[in-house]
Amino acid sequence: TFSYYDQVLDTAVMLGALPARAAQVADDLDRYFAAARGNKDVAPLEMTKWFDTNYHYIVPEIGPETTFSLNPDKVLSELKEALGQGIPARPVVIGPVTFLLLSKGVDGGGPPIERLQELIPIYSELLSLLADNGAQWVQLDEPALVTDISPDAPALAEAIYNKLGSVSNRPAIYVATYFGDPGASLAGLARTPVEAIGVDLVYGADTAVAAVPELAGKTLVAGVVDGRNIWRTDLESALGQLATLRGAAAHVVVSTSCSTLHVPYSLEPETGLDDALRSWLAFGQEKVAEVVTLARALNEGRDAVADEIAASNAAVASRKSDPRLHNDRIRARIDEIVASGTHRGDAAQRRTSQEARLHLPPLPTTTIGSFPQTVEIRKARAALVSGEIDEAEYQRRMKQEIADVIKLQESLGIDVLVHGEPERNDMVQYFAEQLDGFFATKNGWVQSYGSRCVRPPVLFGDVIRQHPMTVEWAKYAQSLTDKPVKGMLTGPVTILAWSFVRDDQPLADTANQVALAIRDETVDLQAAGIAVIQVDEPALRELLPLRRAHQEDYLRWAVGSFRLATSGVADSTQIHTHLCYSEFGDVIGAIADLDADVTSIEAARSHMEVLDDLNSIGFSNSVGPGVYDIHSPRVPSTNEMAESLRAALRAVPAERLWVNPDCGLKTRNTDEVNASLKNMVAAAQEVRAGV
Repeated sequence: TFSYYDQVLDTAVMLGALPARAAQVADDLDRYFAAARGNKDVAPLEMTKWFDTNYHYIVPEIGPETTFSLNPDKVLSELKEALGQGIPARPVVIGPVTFLLLSKGVDGGGPPIERLQELIPIYSELLSLLADNGAQWVQLDEPALVTDISPDAPALAEAIYNKLGSVSNRPAIYVATYFGDPGASLAGLARTPVEAIGVDLVYGADTAVAAVPELAGKTLVAGVVDGRNIWRTDLESALGQLATLRGAAAHVVVSTSCSTLHVPYSLEPETGLDDALRSWLAFGQEKVAEVVTLARALNEGRDAVADEIAASNAAVASRKSDPRLHNDRIRARIDEIVASGTHRGDAAQRRTSQEARLHLPPLPTTTIGSFPQTVEIRKARAALVSGEIDEAEYQRRMKQEIADVIKLQESLGIDVLVHGEPERNDMVQYFAEQLDGFFATKNGWVQSYGSRCVRPPVLFGDVIRQHPMTVEWAKYAQSLTDKPVKGMLTGPVTILAWSFVRDDQPLADTANQVALAIRDETVDLQAAGIAVIQVDEPALRELLPLRRAHQEDYLRWAVGSFRLATSGVADSTQIHTHLCYSEFGDVIGAIADLDADVTSIEAARSHMEVLDDLNSIGFSNSVGPGVYDIHSPRVPSTNEMAESLRAALRAVPAERLWVNPDCGLKTRNTDEVNASLKNMVAAAQEVRAGV
């Protein structure tokens, strides 16, 4: 189902669940984008991670004033358009349980899931309308059933799908779960009248689903082809899974583990790969072909796809034996450092040492790192790639951009500066292109949110840093000013989360290899005179397992990799980190365990709620809650940001509070950034005067 911005937002619109501030916008499309991105009069809805992926969804707000009503025009018009072209389309809609569990209760309205009964007539009417307009099947996505968001979710899902399955005039219902094991929800759904249930056999339910007797009369949609990662399917292994499942259900349908939204469209444009590496990969089109191959093997026998199985076996063998996948020296270094300990000195002593070195005022101001990637920057990068300019000319242009950003920050009165990262195409790809064990695709774009797409690198082998990656740029920026300039690095967990990562060893091992490369970079930055180093971990929450039973182990190695990356510097070097795009409650303890000297954190859209969570665990290091939302073009006033700072001061003492935006400024334009930062500095000065 097509979306202009986000399918959760589409569902909120379909259910009449936009907040009043957005609903007042007259035009349908303007209203939709006001909810997603805001405008000069309307604050946007929050945006956060879609489960443990790098996709972001718009968080619906459900309050006492929310009155659900069906607005089916979009899904019906798309269905008619597809059927009119002879396409047997299956509409895909977010299911009611997931929609409410992912929504946010506001204005004292209580947990949105308590409103589930109100959605029964809405979804029932939708099903009838879809049937009347020619839909044979409808897919209702319920990924929330693979999480521990609500202990009542299995029972609630069973109850509502009993009701929806009893609608007399409806298409066949396919309930899709993905990203994990549906647990008790699988048997519960199988007891309802729905016709088909989808399970993720890559990241969740294993073939124990064959032991669920309630599936005997259902269609089981078996997600055996990885929809989230780019590795070629081991067809032998997948056929073994499918053989186990046959007979467990009335029908077994081969599928991807989830939507292929999360992988690039096709491997065909990637012409720069060596033959071995290419043979290991499958993007969207290739995954569809794998689904077809597996289905043919089930229906026609293995001989019908003998060539495809042989090619799969050859790729598996090639990958196991490739020397790029194992480096004894790197693995030994990691073991040695971890064994000797990765803890820095006492936090209070570090703060004293850093204060003596940096001489910052109360409520110091900074930005998160990136400045707008202007047309000129993008043209210069394209000219370098095409050969129109050489490396020397490119560096000259980038140094001029850095000088302009330093001059701007000094004129605004910002206390800790950044170089703006003009030389970086992406905060992960930039590093991946300089590390052995990675390769960068040419056209491997995937959606991150709205119209923003990213091109995740592929981490296929052991990670090795052959040379400094950022030091010369940081040294140049620092040479232009007496104020401290932050060295800017991306943390190991985020590099993993925003890459397609090898699946042949534990993530913890791969994270430590990346961490070692970042550690060596911090040591070189410090030697070059950089006093403040930021190691961003915006994706810390993103990789958190969806089931609580698996979360402790993840947080242990995630924190360990960050400490491995940051514990090689002296106490007088100030380590910052940055987190964003997430609900942080589940990882608050881990944020403290990172032991960064300063943690900047997204907080503007959530009205500083994260500070209460930090206080609840006795967080005692410095913190910079974002005082304005950079994902909206709206320029916040000085007064608005001053009020946010005063609210923050009620939770954090002035000596530990920093002032910064929510996130990097790369996606905004120069006028928006200049006006917003001017107001931010003015707000800091106003509040500072009263401290």
